[in-house]
Amino acid sequence: MPPSTYHFPPAHRWAITGVAGFIGSHLLEELLGRDQEVTGLDNLTTGRTANLDDVRSRVTPAQWSRFRFIRGDITDPATVSEALQGATRVLHQAAIASVPASIEDPATTHHVNVTGFLNILEAARKSGVQRVVYASSSAVYGDCTELPSREDRIGQPLSPYALSKRMDEEYAALFERCYGLVSVGLRYFNVLGPRQDPKGAYAAVIPNWIQALIDGRDIRIHGDGETSRDFCPVETVVEANLRAATAPLPEGSPRVFNIGLGKATSLNQLAAMLQSAANPRSQGSVPSKVIHGPFRVGDIRHSCADISLAERWLALQPQLSLEASLNATCSFMECGGSTPL
Repeated sequence: MPPSTYHFPPAHRWAITGVAGFIGSHLLEELLGRDQEVTGLDNLTTGRTANLDDVRSRVTPAQWSRFRFIRGDITDPATVSEALQGATRVLHQAAIASVPASIEDPATTHHVNVTGFLNILEAARKSGVQRVVYASSSAVYGDCTELPSREDRIGQPLSPYALSKRMDEEYAALFERCYGLVSVGLRYFNVLGPRQDPKGAYAAVIPNWIQALIDGRDIRIHGDGETSRDFCPVETVVEANLRAATAPLPEGSPRVFNIGLGKATSLNQLAAMLQSAANPRSQGSVPSKVIHGPFRVGDIRHSCADISLAERWLALQPQLSLEASLNATCSFMECGGSTPL
């Protein structure tokens, strides 16, 4: 994020779970760039060492020396305790973050997302962590059709993934009531940016479509394309995490915040924007077409964030537009997964 947008407070010792993932690696880069001490935990199931290598190329050797990596799983309490030892702030990103995967295997999703998060909270309270910031999701709004989505109005969950994130919010609130551990949940809307993985059956829509455009393949949309999402640049998510970790949040203030741009874009609009951004530089010899297929089970039809609470309590002001973030992501992927320094 631009240094001018945020005056960072005195040093903390940080722990990041999912540090080799898309969002986790961006958090690592920002913290090391600010000369912070960071311990990172990742089992490298979806996280990639290439993301850590990219971070290393962007910070100084002295900054990189402040990072300690632990390969391990949040479902193992001993590993979590080791990762959080000495930390004052925790940024918890590790999760199974896929609606379709959760529908296919709800037990594993619960084990990782709920039991894993409970391990984080337990280790945090025992080791004296001052605050936990964790990734929640706009999926918790479920079948609530009121837009824009407000933190105090949620519906019934539509997938095991959505339920797991709702349970995380309840556990976080319980641990503050019982043990005084302050945790802040960030309901991410649809995050995009460099390092987002385009591979795999459950890849996020934006890197998946960009890769299709680069390869000259067709873009495939689930449904009629009028499904809409609030797409949020990863830079905004990074800033939200750091503000949530350090902002004054007195007793009685909100503990859950929407993180998005506050505007919706349909999948048809998104496809057109990506075709404009990527096709001129695409190596494919045949222009990609948009192909519509069946709706996907568990998907929310429309999503748009009311970000007024984050603006008020975290002083969060999104700096990067969707168009600029799409262009940056296209450039990153077209350069083979690295952005020119």
